[in-house]
Amino acid sequence: MRRSILSGAPWESMVGYARAVVSGPFVFVSGTVGRDPVTGAMPEAVEDQCSNALAIIAAALAEAGAGFADVVRVTYYLTERADFEPCWAQLRAAFGANPPASTVVFAALLDPAMKIEIEVTAHLAG
Repeated sequence: MRRSILSGAPWESMVGYARAVVSGPFVFVSGTVGRDPVTGAMPEAVEDQCSNALAIIAAALAEAGAGFADVVRVTYYLTERADFEPCWAQLRAAFGANPPASTVVFAALLDPAMKIEIEVTAHLAG
């Protein structure tokens, strides 16, 4: 069984993707950047972008019946190495006592204003 979760972002229909896909016992959340989910503005500070990305991911996971404690894999994409450490406290708070397997990749993102993109895979308890 497969179910798509859409956030309503205009890019979903323009590009052809879903914010998340539930397939079997897994939830695959697309790479998520830190654009404010209400205003669409991209904050300048990486910490604010990280906070927004985590909030968008949390909403997608909740709609799938999961949470950060169910995340088994996370990939972080950042444009600058120096921007990762300022996000660590938020990431520790999000994943708590259930840290997932993790990879960090440094690469150019779609928009030069983007500093971090986060992608997760969660396992639904069942």
